Amino acid sequence: MRILIIGGHGTIGKKVSAHFSEDNEVLIAGRTNGDFLVDIEDISSISKMFEKTGQLDAIICIAGEAKWANFNDLSEDDFHIGLNSKLMGQVNLVRLGQNVLNPKGSITLTTGILADDPVVMTTSAAMVNGGIHSFVQAVALELENEIRVNAVSSGMVEDAYEKYKDYFPGHNPIPMKKVVNGYVRSVNGKGNGEVIRIYD
Repeated sequence: MRILIIGGHGTIGKKVSAHFSEDNEVLIAGRTNGDFLVDIEDISSISKMFEKTGQLDAIICIAGEAKWANFNDLSEDDFHIGLNSKLMGQVNLVRLGQNVLNPKGSITLTTGILADDPVVMTTSAAMVNGGIHSFVQAVALELENEIRVNAVSSGMVEDAYEKYKDYFPGHNPIPMKKVVNGYVRSVNGKGNGEVIRIYD
C-alpha cells in the first residue's frame, strides 16, 4: 500500500511510520520536515499536498494542536487553536483526502483519552477530541467508494510519560506497541466509523 502519514516524525508518528514502512510505501508529511510539507490549519496547504502525493491507499493523521490552560484563562482565540488545527485540520484532511484515495482506502484520525477522561486544563483539547469522535461516526455513513474512516484514541503513551505524567496523576502509560496496533487495526481491518480506544 501507499500510505501517507501526517505527523510521521512525532512521538507516536515515528513508531507508526516505522511499523508500516516494513511492508508498505510510506510517505511522511509534516509542518517542518518530511516528504511533503503541510500546515493542516490551512486548507490550501492540504490541497497542495494532495496535488503532489498522487493516489493513496491510506491516510493517517497524527497531528493537531490544542491549547492547554485553565478554563477561566482560555480566550476565544485559544479555543480556536484546537478548532482550527486538530478539529478542522483533520476534517479537511477527510474532505480533500477522499479524492486521492483508491477504492476501499482508509483514513485514520487521532484523538486521545481526554475525550472520555479529561484532566485539569484540558477543556479545549477534550472538546476537540470529542468532536472528532462524533465526526468519524457520522462521516463514515456518507463516504463513497467503500472508503473507511476511524479514529485512534490513546491514553498517555509511554514515550511521553516523563513529559506529561504530572498532568495525568494515576494514569498508566500505554505501551507504544499497543498504540501502533490501534493504527494497524484501522488501516488493515474492516472497521468503519470506529473510535479505537487504547486506554489501558
